[in-house]
Amino acid sequence: MVSILARCNLSRLTLAGLWVLLSGCTGMPPSIEPVSPFDVQRYLGTWYEIARLDHSFERGLSNVSAVYSRNDDGSITVLNRGFDTEEQQWQQADGRAVFVDDDSQGHLKVSFFGPFYSSYVVFFLEPDYSVALVSGYSTDYLWLLAREPVLDQTQVSRYVAIADKAGFDTDKLIYPRQSRHP
Repeated sequence: MVSILARCNLSRLTLAGLWVLLSGCTGMPPSIEPVSPFDVQRYLGTWYEIARLDHSFERGLSNVSAVYSRNDDGSITVLNRGFDTEEQQWQQADGRAVFVDDDSQGHLKVSFFGPFYSSYVVFFLEPDYSVALVSGYSTDYLWLLAREPVLDQTQVSRYVAIADKAGFDTDKLIYPRQSRHP
């Protein structure tokens, strides 16, 4: 009887710990605030990755883009594509995003793997929706996205300075090549 109760308590602790861990992935760094007001209709469409902090799920990819479209249920379809320079082929990841609070704030959670979500926080956005800075749940995740595949160096420097001021380690940014798209 004692071992059954101990296992039940351990399972509850494990589930509680897992819930805390997973819910923490939809938070945001304390140094940023999501864009508000946020107009999802203007955000939809194609974005090109100008710079990012390195992480395993995009390692070795160039020509990275994301296409966002609205679903009938209010969620957003996310289609990420990139060219794998080692395998010499296109890679694609399909995901789904939903707003964490309401659609007037640029704080979403996105999933590419079933029920597991992670933060997608638009914390800087040009008024014309041409350039965005996006964070994950921590300052280990940063993307500089633009509507055009290339920005001039003056523009890039300006956005990198904004990210640096927000606490991101911009010395570690990767600038993927943007030379071809399917």
